[in-house]
Amino acid sequence: MGPEWIAIIALVALFVAGTVLPINMGALAYVAAWFVGVFALNMDDKEVLGGISADLVLTLIGVTYLFSIAKNNGTVDLIVAKAVQAVGGRVALIPWVMFAVTALLTAIGAASPAACAIIGPVALGFARRYKINPLMMGMFVVHGAQGGGFSPISIYGTITNSVMADVGYEGTAMGVFIASLAINTAMAVVLFLALGGRQLMNERVDPAEASGAAGRVVDDLHTGGASVTVSGQGAGVSTTTRGIGVRRDHVLTLIAFAAVATTALAFDQNIGFVSITAAVALAMLSPHQHKDAVKQIAWPTVLLVAGVSTYAAILTEAGAPEYIGTWAAGLGVAAIGALVLCYVGGIASAFASSTALLPVIIPIAVPLIAGGGVSPWAMAAALAVSSTIVDVSPFSTNGALMLANRPDTISEQVYYKQILNYAIIVTLAGPLLVWGILVLPGW
Repeated sequence: MGPEWIAIIALVALFVAGTVLPINMGALAYVAAWFVGVFALNMDDKEVLGGISADLVLTLIGVTYLFSIAKNNGTVDLIVAKAVQAVGGRVALIPWVMFAVTALLTAIGAASPAACAIIGPVALGFARRYKINPLMMGMFVVHGAQGGGFSPISIYGTITNSVMADVGYEGTAMGVFIASLAINTAMAVVLFLALGGRQLMNERVDPAEASGAAGRVVDDLHTGGASVTVSGQGAGVSTTTRGIGVRRDHVLTLIAFAAVATTALAFDQNIGFVSITAAVALAMLSPHQHKDAVKQIAWPTVLLVAGVSTYAAILTEAGAPEYIGTWAAGLGVAAIGALVLCYVGGIASAFASSTALLPVIIPIAVPLIAGGGVSPWAMAAALAVSSTIVDVSPFSTNGALMLANRPDTISEQVYYKQILNYAIIVTLAGPLLVWGILVLPGW
């Protein structure tokens, strides 16, 4: 058996183990990297560890550290309250506010499950209060998280752009982000039209009441009145929004986020260094308030990405990406090979971690890109979106969060079936839709 097959079998084994067992997939990936690297490829320990991307790890630490400070000082709550107040009491716009706020949170560095854990209870509380379809509201939150999740300073975006740069293709960042945001927005439009959104367009509530409702829901999170269950992705809840006003630390935090985005994008500075510098500056201004913020860094995500990126380097060393990519390219038409990879990413991610899958699935597509049949940004965007839109699945953290925080107007069994049925539709049709939009036209 060749080393590429040993590496592929070990990859499948670690994904199965990470899905079935409550073990961080990054830890499993380190074990697999050591065994395959040392005993199948005759690498030494330093060579095995050479695959980890220090730049990627620093970026994950920096952006989640900055976001944890925004949670602690109430900036996240301010965004939610002001956004709800801005819709002027229009009930039909409340789901879109939840979509936009969740997208904003992931776009500025929140882990997708963390954003869903924060906004999910608020959104589903609104669904109960204003008789909005719970499935629509819950899925709006998840699609919002995935829509904003590929900004150049987000976790998903950082991983994807770093992997693309490592395999020799840069300049795909904005294309992937726009594609993800557009497709998830389109899916939200379909949900809105199919699940009663039009009937909400004539309904109005007191804007002050809607804003106050957001505060009461978040208050409940601190007093045990709402359920939040998340499997360790740096998720958390923030301070109360009731009667929230704009304070000095809110303004400074918003300025910090704007400065990070401007410095990293306009001046081409390392996002990891810029974000951790902004976080340290905010912590120095309020050292006692943020002394525990470092504990809220998404350490499980850091371990996950570090381990999986290390194993991805072992896969490359074993020649597995070229082997699979050449097989896909050998199907005769590059677009067909791309479709196969989109389905591989989508189906695998419905049961496993999207964060873990991205560093593995993207290098596999390199032969297709190198053959000239698919553009780099279109292939990266297709794989990225196909591997994340399926996070609506109740077997994923995001889908499970929506199920855990269902309103009491619907039974758990009924809500589970609704989410599962929608997830099946997305898993079966989503990769094909994404492929048809991004790859087939030959952008």
